Amino acid sequence: MNYIDGFVAAVPTANKDAYIKHATEAAKVFKEHGALQVVETWGDDVPNGKVTSFPMAVKCQDNETVCFSWIVWPSRDVRNQAMDKVMSDPRMQPDTNPMPFDGKRLIYGGFEVILE
Repeated sequence: MNYIDGFVAAVPTANKDAYIKHATEAAKVFKEHGALQVVETWGDDVPNGKVTSFPMAVKCQDNETVCFSWIVWPSRDVRNQAMDKVMSDPRMQPDTNPMPFDGKRLIYGGFEVILE
């Protein structure tokens, strides 16, 4: 069964084009190393919650937009084998493809698919 890596980030709204460029380059690298699909989304209906919410989770500020993305892998093993290669790829280095958001507030995790 497939394996999913999920991400939530607060991106400065003014950096939307830079985010798309960054994500496009990253998607190429992930796919070259075995990812089946990379999906990037730009929040347009992401309400603030009273107890929990996407904006609260990433400490989203007024000038930022919540982005939600995921990578579909054929398996956790494929993902694990690919991740070192992806992170050491020159196209993923901060001086080549800098993250246009505060990586300290990025939320990420790996998920086993239990229903499709």
